[in-house]
Amino acid sequence: MGSEAEPRRVRMTPGARRVLAAAERLFYEHGIHAVGVDTIAAEAGVTKKTLYDRFGSKEQIVVEYLAGRDERWRELLAGRLAAAGEGPAARVVAVFEASRAWSQRYGAKGCSMINAHAEISDPGHPAYPVITGQKRWMLDLFTGLARDIDAAGADRLARTLVLLHEGALVSHGVGVLPDPFGAALDQVRELLDG
Repeated sequence: MGSEAEPRRVRMTPGARRVLAAAERLFYEHGIHAVGVDTIAAEAGVTKKTLYDRFGSKEQIVVEYLAGRDERWRELLAGRLAAAGEGPAARVVAVFEASRAWSQRYGAKGCSMINAHAEISDPGHPAYPVITGQKRWMLDLFTGLARDIDAAGADRLARTLVLLHEGALVSHGVGVLPDPFGAALDQVRELLDG
């Protein structure tokens, strides 16, 4: 995940999985700062002692929440990229289509990484490398695809693709545009055809 150190991860017991499932629902719905460990423990049906025995801190729960979403996103994206074949333009389109599918299924409130960054901007927070690492990974992905399309203009194309992608994620979460991924894809296709 970029140049930052990988955060420590927790061994998942059944109780830890219940805590994490509850935290994921609550953090995504209400925000990280708005949800306390009492609420997470109650929602998970565990004691606070169990929560702290498994995770040690709320910050570690946040790390696991974000890292888990990122892992699931990368799995979904890998399948879409494989189905798109080897053509770099088709693979770029597949990223946007995967994001649309993910957002419709898991992300009515927008990107969990962007939302978390609004609450966690301290680089010293244990979840910060997860957030920034995911976004750097996306930039690296687009950079690799852009190099396959246009080696000379790869950096510029990659930055444009990232901005279109992140803009679509934010617009989806805010709900201003009826189909932000469709609008972004129109721009992507125009870029790739031009």
